Amino acid sequence: QVQLVESGGGLVQAGGSLRLSCAASFPTFADAAMGWYRQAPGKEREFVAGVDWSGKLTYYADFVKGRFTISRDNAQNMLYLRMNRLNPEDTAVYYCAAAPSGGPLQYAHVYDYWGQGTQVTVSS
Repeated sequence: QVQLVESGGGLVQAGGSLRLSCAASFPTFADAAMGWYRQAPGKEREFVAGVDWSGKLTYYADFVKGRFTISRDNAQNMLYLRMNRLNPEDTAVYYCAAAPSGGPLQYAHVYDYWGQGTQVTVSS
């Protein structure tokens, strides 16, 4: 059974930073592409960042380029999202997602498993 558990969300002031973590509990984590999505109130879920199995190939949504960094630790079955220079528009529930079969990182249909999400709130 695949489990993805996010943590690290919270309330932060504009300009601040947070690091989200996702603990994955499936044995093929090291072979899976992983991603972060977010959903703000009243909006659709949107892609934030993705990383291939090796951690060497990453892909970002334009609105986070230069501010967010996705990384992974395959030895620990962990996925991370470092978020810098946060602004109120980044307020959302952030979800970790797993694509064991890989695929284009920015497309939701490649992700088979999703976590429950962690709330990030950025105050102005």
